[in-house]
Amino acid sequence: MARTPGEGSGKTQRGIQSVEVGGRLLQALADARRPLPLAELAAAAQLAPAQAHTYLVSLMRLGLIKREHVDGYYEPGPLALRLGMMRLDNEPAYRAAVQRVRTLATDIGFNVAISLPTPQGPTIVHYAPAGTSLHLNLHVGTVMALATTATGRAYCAFQPESHWLPIWTQQQTPATASTLPAFLETLAAVRARGTERSIDSPSPAVSSLAMPLLDDDSTLRLVLTAIGSTGAIDVAWDGPVASALRAAIGDIARAMREGDA
Repeated sequence: MARTPGEGSGKTQRGIQSVEVGGRLLQALADARRPLPLAELAAAAQLAPAQAHTYLVSLMRLGLIKREHVDGYYEPGPLALRLGMMRLDNEPAYRAAVQRVRTLATDIGFNVAISLPTPQGPTIVHYAPAGTSLHLNLHVGTVMALATTATGRAYCAFQPESHWLPIWTQQQTPATASTLPAFLETLAAVRARGTERSIDSPSPAVSSLAMPLLDDDSTLRLVLTAIGSTGAIDVAWDGPVASALRAAIGDIARAMREGDA
């Protein structure tokens, strides 16, 4: 089969510069993780507002970006969301987990979140409620804090330090400040246990238990987190919730190995 010039030869292939400039706007919006006004979005993409507006018109026509009529802020459009869901649907760990997490939430009676490792941190991609009302603002797209959540610490414990250190440093505040050696000790304990918990933190009266799914080569694929009211959810390392999470992780891993995801 004929190949395009430069394909597979190590040479830099030619692209369309205007497409790449438009991609900078999409990247800036993705990095911000919130709707942005024109001036802020243009600055993040290193474009003049007038130039950015021209590209945004085309991106809106394609459905990759949409503009809210109330405040004029730009956010991901319907095509961007469909592409994101397609990416998730083709992730074996996600497919295998979704099928089992809904049942898990019902069985244990507590909400369960699936978080994938992303460059921004552990990001919730599925949230299975179990009828438990919690005063939490957790939803698909939420990026969990690294130091103050069980999900965040489980994410850090099973990732190279270079993946999470810049985020951890940025998230440090006077109220949550911790030395890096102390945090590394915490992560070593998480790795030894294979699970992590939070009690009344970061939200009072809410506790959680998080467990990672690792590949055969110890690559982190996702984190399952059971979340419930403190006192109602048992977050003991060897309690029933931990056992149910461990069994679900095992089922997901088997489904991935057998191609049943």
